[in-house]
Amino acid sequence: MKANGPTAPRPRRDTALRRVAREARPFLRARTGAVLRLAGWSLLEFAQTFLSGYGVARALDDGFLASRPATGLCWLAVAAVAVLPSVLAARGVFGRLADLVEPLRDGLVRRAVSRALGGALARSGDVSTRSLSQVTHQSEIARDGWAGLVLTLRSFAFTAAGAVTGLLALAPALLLIVLPPLAVGAALFLATLPPMAARQRAYLAADEAYAAHAGELAASVRDIAAAGTAGRTVAESGALAEAQLAASRSLARWSAVRVLALAVCGRFPPLLLLLAAPWLLRNGLTAGALVGALTYLTQALAPAVQALMTMLGTAGGRLVVVLDRFTDAPPPSEDDPPHAVRDSAPPPADGTARPAVPAHPAVPAPAPSARRAPAPVAELHEVTFAYGPRAQPVLDRLSLTIAPGEHLAVVGPSGSGKSTLAAVLAGVEPPTGGAVRWRGRPVRAADATSVRVLLPQHAYVFSGSLRDNLRYLSPDARDREIADAAEAIGLEPLLSRLGSLDADVVPDRLSQGERQLVALGRAYLAAPPLLILDEATSRLDPAAETRAELACAALPGALVVVAHRLSSARRAGRTLVMDGPRTRCGTPAQLLRSSALYRDLAGLWEPEDADARGGGLVPDARDAAAVAGRLGTVGTGQDASIGSGDEDEERGVRSSPPPSPV
Repeated sequence: MKANGPTAPRPRRDTALRRVAREARPFLRARTGAVLRLAGWSLLEFAQTFLSGYGVARALDDGFLASRPATGLCWLAVAAVAVLPSVLAARGVFGRLADLVEPLRDGLVRRAVSRALGGALARSGDVSTRSLSQVTHQSEIARDGWAGLVLTLRSFAFTAAGAVTGLLALAPALLLIVLPPLAVGAALFLATLPPMAARQRAYLAADEAYAAHAGELAASVRDIAAAGTAGRTVAESGALAEAQLAASRSLARWSAVRVLALAVCGRFPPLLLLLAAPWLLRNGLTAGALVGALTYLTQALAPAVQALMTMLGTAGGRLVVVLDRFTDAPPPSEDDPPHAVRDSAPPPADGTARPAVPAHPAVPAPAPSARRAPAPVAELHEVTFAYGPRAQPVLDRLSLTIAPGEHLAVVGPSGSGKSTLAAVLAGVEPPTGGAVRWRGRPVRAADATSVRVLLPQHAYVFSGSLRDNLRYLSPDARDREIADAAEAIGLEPLLSRLGSLDADVVPDRLSQGERQLVALGRAYLAAPPLLILDEATSRLDPAAETRAELACAALPGALVVVAHRLSSARRAGRTLVMDGPRTRCGTPAQLLRSSALYRDLAGLWEPEDADARGGGLVPDARDAAAVAGRLGTVGTGQDASIGSGDEDEERGVRSSPPPSPV
């Protein structure tokens, strides 16, 4: 029984062309300026096309046929001179073409590499030949096809506009003869695009399947012979070859239809114009206008239409197919197995008790307002880390939870494990025991760039423009966003000294503080869910450090600061005090009451026998200096430096090199 309600609309089929168009729209919107500059240079080609036919018509009507050869020669000279600006336009067009072509190739390579790395991690290091082909061969096909398509579309648009404008200027009736075959041919050609793209994709898939089958056979010849499966193998090879042959034949049939469309567009308009010439001349069309119209058709419009259709029919169809293969979603990632992390066994079930005081007590997260809070951006669960099988652990069963948007400072004397904690938290160093999770999932290298940014003390700055350095982690960032980041972090003095974002940066000519500001601006622009600053502001003065840290803390993600000055800890919501196996976590006010080490780092002194000395704190400068000397710090007071990363040795065990900035 049929339902009485309205019939639901049938969903549109998601074709390759639609998928590519969805990806292309934001790409082109982000490069509107480059498109407009390209169009500006192409206006010269419009003028050259218009004057080529119009000059010939005027040379005949107003010059030679009117017995004024000098006038005719002048008009021909105008048509000839109009070619010169088009040469200048070609130079400008190719200069602007790179702004559209190179970002496409770079984006495709990044997408293919990300897919390959994610797939390799999910499949235990297996990298498919498809990913290698996309990085090397298919990305180059896409770049060359896109460059050719942009040039051909641009040339057709402005050439056709110039020819149509010229025909209107000569005699509007000419369009009644010229436009119908052009419209019919174009409609026939456009109708072939979707089936041609489908046939092209089927042909590529059949070709890839046959190539993969041949590769497997080359590696399995002995096994095939030993198992006696030669007949079955030949049958499979024959079936794949037949599929490839059928796909190529289908592609050839649609190519024949496309040839017909080319003939209608390119050959019919001049033929119809010649057939209609007697009627047009009887109705007032001049001989010069007729010759000018033929000039437009044979020298401008027909070649442009044929070039466009040839490009769309060959490179265009291949471009859509190749780009569609890049739009495929990356393979689904699988969670790491539950026992992938060493020494993360559950508590014993036989009733034996753990030590009364764990080496690293759990560090609780701030009390949430509701139990169903967002998942922590990072978690350490009883993490242990040592730099060798017999080395004393630097981290010993440390548990830590970092909530989204939290600001955590890590302080402690040199060698207490601050940089090691940062490296483990960032996934640069795998823990010896326990588990590290990002957003509730085990740490995966494929997730690193989307979850966290780690800035070490020694900032990474490369030779190139300041814009490229700042966009290193955010290649699609716009100039307005870069300017906002520079203002927030405090890069204006460096920007003023260099002159512009496009100025070249020579790393050796930057101070250590300027390098750190560039790295901080890069991280601010990326705005990751987890930003870890491992003494990344140690070369800045206190005012610049305060400005940079407050800007990073204002980002929506979590911020972890391995503090160089104790003022950094006072700006944080929580502070983790590290001293080997003893850790404490809390607000600065809580730590001043509960942690003697924190009071020592703050330049205060707590006597070991407070009762004998009368109790209280002794803020004497000599006592503070003695404390600073005992802890390896420099200076006294609130901004005394605490444990520089340059001396980071974990109780006699040499630390690893500084981790990568990404």
